[in-house]
Formats: sequence, C-alpha cells, structure tokens
Amino acid sequence: MKIEKREQDFLESIGKRCVAKTPPFFKKLRTIGLIVAAVGTTIVASPVAIPAAIVTAGGYMILGGSIMTAVSQAAVNEEDCEEIEES
Repeated sequence: MKIEKREQDFLESIGKRCVAKTPPFFKKLRTIGLIVAAVGTTIVASPVAIPAAIVTAGGYMILGGSIMTAVSQAAVNEEDCEEIEES
C-alpha cells in the first residue's frame, strides 16, 4: 500500500508537533488527563463488586483522560507551529 506525498507530509507534521516543546498550560492539562485516566483504570479494574454505573463512569474517565492527554501533547506555541510548517 503506497502512501501519497500529502499524507506522508501530514504524518510527518504530526510527529514534529508531538516532539516540539509543549506550553506550560498544556503540560498541566496533560498531567490532569493522565491522572483522570489512571483513576478510571483503577475503578474499572477494581476487584470489588461495584455498581455498573460506576464502572461505566470509569470507562468514560479513561476515554476522557486519554483524549485530553493526546490533544495536550500535540499542542505547540504559535511560533513553533510556524517553524514546523516552514520546514
């Protein structure tokens, strides 16, 4: 399966964004997302019999925390974003 040049540039851009410096606000948000996902995982994996609604809420916490972490990791400063687009 051959990847087009445009798709390859898009994937390369995402890779560069993920390794670029993350602003302080998004670092805090990323940490909060990791904590929320960890709490959700603990709830879902608990060995004690708990109500299904709480287990479902734990699953949503895992999802929300994972999304928050991924989006925060891809955030960059506006100046850094311009440098990524130029290169």
